[in-house]
Amino acid sequence: MERRSFFVAALATTFLTMPAFAADVPEGVTLAEEQTFTYRILDEFSSFDPQLIEDTYGSDIARDLFEGLYNQDSDGNIVPGVALNHEASADNLTYTFTLRDDAKWSDGTPVTAGDFVYAWQRAVTPELASPYAWYMELMSIENGAAIIAGEMEPTALGVSAPDDTTLVVNLSQPLPYFNKMVTHATTFPAPKWAIEEHGAQWTRPGNLVSNGAYVLKEHVPKERSVRARNEMYWDNENTVLETVTTLVIGDDAQGLTRWRAGEVDMTDIPAGQYPALANEFPDEAFAVPRLCNYYFNFNLASGPEAFQDVRVRQALAMALDREVIVDRVLQGGQFPAFTFTPAATAGFDVPDVDIAAMTQADRDARAKELLTEAGYGEGGEPLSFTYLYNTNEAHQQVAIVATQMWKQKLGVDVTLENQEWKVFLETRGAQNFDMARGAWCGDYNEASTFLDLLTTESGYNDAKFSNARVDELMADAKSSSDPQPLYTEVEQILAAEMPVIPIYHYSTNLMLSDAIQGWPINNVEQNWYAKDLYRVAE
Repeated sequence: MERRSFFVAALATTFLTMPAFAADVPEGVTLAEEQTFTYRILDEFSSFDPQLIEDTYGSDIARDLFEGLYNQDSDGNIVPGVALNHEASADNLTYTFTLRDDAKWSDGTPVTAGDFVYAWQRAVTPELASPYAWYMELMSIENGAAIIAGEMEPTALGVSAPDDTTLVVNLSQPLPYFNKMVTHATTFPAPKWAIEEHGAQWTRPGNLVSNGAYVLKEHVPKERSVRARNEMYWDNENTVLETVTTLVIGDDAQGLTRWRAGEVDMTDIPAGQYPALANEFPDEAFAVPRLCNYYFNFNLASGPEAFQDVRVRQALAMALDREVIVDRVLQGGQFPAFTFTPAATAGFDVPDVDIAAMTQADRDARAKELLTEAGYGEGGEPLSFTYLYNTNEAHQQVAIVATQMWKQKLGVDVTLENQEWKVFLETRGAQNFDMARGAWCGDYNEASTFLDLLTTESGYNDAKFSNARVDELMADAKSSSDPQPLYTEVEQILAAEMPVIPIYHYSTNLMLSDAIQGWPINNVEQNWYAKDLYRVAE
């Protein structure tokens, strides 16, 4: 539930100017002389280009390098970014944003409403082929769908700049959560002049012009990237951290070793080690709910013929003991999932689905019956397939346990295949898999950010699931004042059809040095901004 920090005016909702959220250093705190933050990630991120980013690692960096219309505070509420406020028309089809007049790009050029128009038009341009073009369509921006389909020119997009500090957005239908969607990287502004000068090389250090609190100083692919304070940032005087370094360390155990040695300030906790680490480091080990899900995709387009039988999909879903996976394997406070949408999602009530009400023993028995009815398993055809996941110890452990359960309970043979992150994304996106790992972290805090993934036209519908009723329900939900009944029906269809197998809903499992303060632990999206952090003296 959003904090009541805005006021409602007659016939229009206006988000009034609020104080900027920057590093809030309490009185009496002694800051460290060197204001640095070094953190570890598992894989190389997808891009520095906000319109091409498609992963959480890249989005974390983008929020430092670029600033959109709105940011989030430590609780996940929206607060001013480049935009000071906005008004919505009485029919909620037109949003008018008022931009601050002191925002600058790192080269000193003023940030204008035209920079947002350019970026948003760029995001839907078929030539760019943004992996998040569908997100702009999801925002219901006028003509967005037609432009993405190549039926209209990008200039027809329902966004305009009457002057440098006014951005007007026209929607094709009212969207109650539109204002939440503009904290996403795809909607960040882009510097047209730098892109035109450098082309695809515009994101390299020295070429990259950005408007966030930091600038890109160094990038060694698959090793590290370094960003430093942007002296041109409008709120630079309230930024504390001088440099932020991202290290790519592809092994969780090595990441923990380097955290213990003080070489990194933050790293993910290896699977199964949270209880011991929380006991050893009670103030530095964290496990809190996060707005993400973990699931297995069936390839319904070109995968094994057996996957076309819903009884096979149901059997494989029922045979997985999620309690074992989260309590014995991961041990980091994750939540067993029987619905696609996490319970932590704002305004979402988890619906009742049959599989969740059963005991695991009942699920196992029913799984055997279903597989036999489908003509596979004991007394039928052998069932075998390949499971694809991106290289990571925790993903490997989940894969091994799942395949053991399928083998022991159903006699199913599964071959495991792992790939480096970018290769994995390409392979999965090209449908070159039987079953593949999936995970999604909400782009905004509303159930549609999850359920829209399984609509027919979704760019991240890797299962290639298509259900006309789901499409209809999700379309209706966009303009509904009470979408919960619609979401409940969608979840029940997904539980019956099982195009994907929900495994668990995330918790944030990380080791964070107590020298780093200001981390937004209470933000379930875990959208963090280095400008809000600071290092205290030992």
